[in-house]
Amino acid sequence: MSPSWFGYSVGKWEGGVFVAETFGFNDKSWLDDPGRPHSDALHVTERFRRPNFGRMEMQITFDDRKAYTKSWSATIPFTLLPDTELIESIC
Repeated sequence: MSPSWFGYSVGKWEGGVFVAETFGFNDKSWLDDPGRPHSDALHVTERFRRPNFGRMEMQITFDDRKAYTKSWSATIPFTLLPDTELIESIC
């Protein structure tokens, strides 16, 4: 597989948690707006879970031994808004 901008993802269910693992990134992008770098060794694991009705959490773990000394994670909370329009977003 050739490295790509968005990598290659595989998803699976672990009980009530959806887990997506992504690998195969090229090293031409950054991880976030401040510009944290990554290498072609980046492996990202995202865990999506619904702690209760109306909420979802995504825990994202970055593992890149070429760019960082250890893996690191962040948890992002989402509030679900049923019966609303999706609003266009630009990154």
